[in-house]
Amino acid sequence: MVTDSLWEFWTAGKIKFGDGAAKEIGWEVRRLGSSGVLIVTDEGIVRAGLTSRVKTSLEKEDLEVGVFDGVQPDPSIQVYEECLKFARKERYDVVVGLGGGSSIDVAKVVAALLVHGGHIFDYIAPPTGKGRILRKGLPVVAVPTTAGTGSEVSPVAVITLPEEKLKVGISNNYLRPDVAIVDPLMTVTLPPAITASTGMDALAHAIEAYTTRRFDCRPKPEKPKDRPVYTGGNILTDAISATSIKLIATCLRRGVNNGYDLEARRGMSLASLMAGMAFTNAGLTAVHAMSMAIATKYHMAHGVTNALLLPYVMEFNARSDFKRFVDVAQFMGENVDGFSPREAAMKSVAAVKALIEDVSIPQHLSSFGAKAEDVPALARDSLKVQRLMVCNPRRLTTKDLEEIFGKAL
Repeated sequence: MVTDSLWEFWTAGKIKFGDGAAKEIGWEVRRLGSSGVLIVTDEGIVRAGLTSRVKTSLEKEDLEVGVFDGVQPDPSIQVYEECLKFARKERYDVVVGLGGGSSIDVAKVVAALLVHGGHIFDYIAPPTGKGRILRKGLPVVAVPTTAGTGSEVSPVAVITLPEEKLKVGISNNYLRPDVAIVDPLMTVTLPPAITASTGMDALAHAIEAYTTRRFDCRPKPEKPKDRPVYTGGNILTDAISATSIKLIATCLRRGVNNGYDLEARRGMSLASLMAGMAFTNAGLTAVHAMSMAIATKYHMAHGVTNALLLPYVMEFNARSDFKRFVDVAQFMGENVDGFSPREAAMKSVAAVKALIEDVSIPQHLSSFGAKAEDVPALARDSLKVQRLMVCNPRRLTTKDLEEIFGKAL
């Protein structure tokens, strides 16, 4: 039964999925009216030969192609600035983000600023930013080479400010790529550890989207001219999240242990895409808020951080709605017959912990240098990320966050 009274759904302008889809990028870019294309990527993607595949397809359409390969994991503001400086040397009319979420994020922001001008700080989400993106920038084509971030359908770009030890973001629906080309063959050479961490990132996206707070009524905009924001789970994000969770539970172990298992790679690519579609509409929960607090303090991959926090946040949130977490347990293949709602809901937590162990992700934050004395500051920093905390299905206090971090240590 449809109970959501009013909702909306955004995603990339066009999605092309399947083995060999990346070979058609030249045609897709030409369709956008391009003559000059900038590929934004990193040195690892170049060494793996993936950049040359994309470049060849573009050049077959008689397109002029430039390559910026200076993207690094968790890109700093300096990386964004270097890419923008590089892009302004030539006349590009389409930007291709090729790689993990970092490369795609940089591509989206650079494409916007090439049209809108100004400084990157002008567009960072409040309270830092001064301005807004009010229309599309240059067209963006996103080609992910990992299965986890969902950046190919996302309106968000994450920026690291090293001196402040802070992660900030630009969030605007005009940042969503015009075309997302998801080719599972582009993920075959992904190492096991990255397959595991990005896969767990996708699982966190899917579970958080499925269990996020529902909003039956919306607060009035702060300014009369502002339109309401319809973040929150709905019937469509539920269906997409459920399928994503099922795929990850079936395919992630296989993808980690045998990267050439094409069925597993297809499943994970589809799961990541669907999780990205779900969470960028439904919102995220405390897992990602806490992860952002940790991100700049310890050297941890984003997906690993989410994996370590996910079961403990689920355990806390399950009391808000046992049925939602019973569903998650079933999506992950758990038998819940004969158990009370609470016992069945906790099976979702056990299933996630088992998956983390099976894909060889460390079990504790202390493995990365986190200490008990760090917990109060981490809790305070997490609570500041209200744009995510507002969607958590259960209210959190500083003490609650300290307890969750304590369990994850």
